[in-house]
Amino acid sequence: MTLRTTLLCAAFALFASLPAYAQPLKIGLNYPQTGRYKDQGLQQRLGAYLAVDEINQAGGVNGRPLELVIRNTRGEPERGARNTAELIDKEGVGMVFGGVSSAVAIASGNAARDRNTLYFGTLTYSNATTGEAGHRYMFREPYNAWMTAKALSKYLTANHANQKYFYITSDYTWGWSVEASVRKFSGTEDTDANPGVKTPFPRALISDFRKALEQAAASDAKVLMLVLFGDDMVRAMNIAYEMGLTKKMQIVVPNLTLGMVRQVGPTMMSGIVGGAPWVWNLPYEQNYARGKKFVDAFSKRYEMRPSSSAASAYSIVYQYKDAVERAGTTNTDALIKALEGYHYSFLKDEQYWRAFDHQNVQTVYVVKIKDRNTVVADPYSSDYFEIIDSLAGDEAVQTRDEWNARRKAAGKPTTL
Repeated sequence: MTLRTTLLCAAFALFASLPAYAQPLKIGLNYPQTGRYKDQGLQQRLGAYLAVDEINQAGGVNGRPLELVIRNTRGEPERGARNTAELIDKEGVGMVFGGVSSAVAIASGNAARDRNTLYFGTLTYSNATTGEAGHRYMFREPYNAWMTAKALSKYLTANHANQKYFYITSDYTWGWSVEASVRKFSGTEDTDANPGVKTPFPRALISDFRKALEQAAASDAKVLMLVLFGDDMVRAMNIAYEMGLTKKMQIVVPNLTLGMVRQVGPTMMSGIVGGAPWVWNLPYEQNYARGKKFVDAFSKRYEMRPSSSAASAYSIVYQYKDAVERAGTTNTDALIKALEGYHYSFLKDEQYWRAFDHQNVQTVYVVKIKDRNTVVADPYSSDYFEIIDSLAGDEAVQTRDEWNARRKAAGKPTTL
């Protein structure tokens, strides 16, 4: 063998031993950068980027780096669906996640379904998402309105039994779901005895909230169920405080996030009760090591505490990574099988993806906003949440028979 041949063989062997260039594994985040839910959308983005960076630093997913591709839904269902189609058809993402409005998540999930692609709902509480509108490509990471209502009603029944309720509800699928569910479990389905009003969505005005709150004040109700979210809740709470309603009624905001509470502030929010799938102090109180690691990393990186919205996005990225690694492929059918029925513990106690409806079954928490001095004592002025009650996921979630009944009533099959 000549020297030239030897060198060529050596060069070929060296080349053959080098790892092939790993194509990025793209995932799409479809969230509101603008609009009334932009704060919750920003938290999703921050949580997702943290997860992607951590995973890539640890070697990626089966040796492939993750790449996050983002789109702005502006809180509009049609825009969310177009974004999802573009992310899949043009960007080549293997999975899409996101959504704050349930209407956006449902529309976006349908676009993913039409393209044989997974969609993970990141902040979508309407029962419909994994109920009558559910399909095999949609997986919902947070709890739903039914679960929220069951946990809240357990607390309210113990502390506000036989009191009059007044409902102010955002007029779209999430609001309808929450109000109907809370009424059912709190025994306040009689709308004459426990009245309510709807506020426009997505373009309610300050005058709409003021008019609704004036009706609440005149009702003699002892419990004000404020079924509003994002900036709508922030605006209404400012008016409620100005009117003195926080001292006259127990105000309940069924779905609380850190961002919403922080926007209103500790003085006005003190004493407000609500539900949450996760709060940042939970891992420290219950000694969940992985949850504490997330909160520490998020707080250090962004100089703020993470909300449940950030935790949901962060968890979804890791759940997708784990499913790909368990399945050994990014094939959608294989990933669905890897996810269905899968139990795990991550940022809190055990959770699982229920096989028949793809609802994430998990513990639900009832929280009360702490006094101002406690809140601001935190290094990031965010120690808002006192956990006052909880309900195990299997107790909170709809049964198979209840789910079947909702599907049949909507004219949908009882399998995804």
